[in-house]
Amino acid sequence: MSSKQRRALPLDSRRLAVEVLVRVEKDAAFAAAALDSTLSAHPGLESRDRGLLTELVYGVLRTRGSLLASLEPFATQGLKKTDRLVRLHLLVGAYQIRFLDRVPGFAVVDTAVESVSRVRGKRMGSFVNAVLRKLCESELNRDLPAARLESAPGWLLTELTKSVGEPAAHALLGADPGTPYLGGASVRLQPSATAENVDRRIYSAEAGRINSMARRMERLGDLRTYTGYAEGRFVVQEEGAQVIALALGAQPGEKVLDACAGRGQKSSLLASQVGPEGSVWACDLYPAKLEALQEEFTRLQLPAAETVAVDWTQGVATTPSDFDRVLVDAPCTGTGTLRRRPEIAHRLKAEDPARIAKLSEDILRGAAARAKPAGRVVFAVCSVLTAECEDVVKKVKKLLEPVPFDVPELAELAEGACSLRLHPLSHGTDGYFVASFRRRAP
Repeated sequence: MSSKQRRALPLDSRRLAVEVLVRVEKDAAFAAAALDSTLSAHPGLESRDRGLLTELVYGVLRTRGSLLASLEPFATQGLKKTDRLVRLHLLVGAYQIRFLDRVPGFAVVDTAVESVSRVRGKRMGSFVNAVLRKLCESELNRDLPAARLESAPGWLLTELTKSVGEPAAHALLGADPGTPYLGGASVRLQPSATAENVDRRIYSAEAGRINSMARRMERLGDLRTYTGYAEGRFVVQEEGAQVIALALGAQPGEKVLDACAGRGQKSSLLASQVGPEGSVWACDLYPAKLEALQEEFTRLQLPAAETVAVDWTQGVATTPSDFDRVLVDAPCTGTGTLRRRPEIAHRLKAEDPARIAKLSEDILRGAAARAKPAGRVVFAVCSVLTAECEDVVKKVKKLLEPVPFDVPELAELAEGACSLRLHPLSHGTDGYFVASFRRRAP
């Protein structure tokens, strides 16, 4: 095999990894969505190519701080002012040199130089050559878990450790070598799904640990292109998010409110539970999300939901106040999704948890007030920080009475308590906090 052929695979994977990272950094895209889009746009990629691409994207995001620190001494002008594309090629190259041994260091340097020279000229190619060659010649720190911890903002590591303990905090940051990335996908099968009308890779995938209708699989690109999606046979939804909707315990014929409905994945599960005799009201701050929700209901062949654009912090008179059950999946920092979305660590600021927790509390108060007296309310966040979880619950006890979950599977999972936490180490899901209440009489 010629050197040119030998370099073709890593060169393609590197280029695509940089393209994904540009979208994450420049456009604030989520890495998972950007990666899925890229994989779908290149269906001919071999499995090892796809694996390397995924490893490079998530690897760079999880070790970004450590990689920058290792490159900085060799970049005489500093990396902050370096062209974004060049800097990302350096980060991808540094990750390969430090933590992957499938390609020799000299080959990593050569392909990085070739890629950068092609789009930014020979001068920048020479810069990349000098920096990466010096990195190859230095004493490299190859401790990947340590590099991931070094890359996390100090305040975030402290808050995670205080909230969930050191092992769980390290797992969320990808620094526990004993647990794999949550780099795959989860779907929820609809009752109409069968082995004949759903792609076999989905239907026969590993069943969820909590919800038997969930399916867990390796990343397969855009699942919307798979057999059964257009016909409404399955919903792309992380298993923990499915549990949040199930925790409400909606029953046939009931009137339920999804207060922060987003694009409707949880609302659609609630609609299937209440059936044709019940009703689902779906609210969100953003009308565009509610339009997407109605499209999702149409795809799933569900009756249209009642949708209302609502700012729950401003007081609401446009929704009824006699709901049997209210689900509040509130805005949060998203720290429970760090294993799938490592980019979040570098977007958050130290003041964000307290600020967002106050917003969640206000939304919970506004939405819970629409439940009828003794109506059930479930509060959930995809955060693991105590400030956004237990601390919020403590502040609403005059309005809401904590009660055990009335869903047997959830009651067992919570061990009789009025709240529960889901975590990657224990449940294989994102990190969530879910609390069950009954509205007190006015």
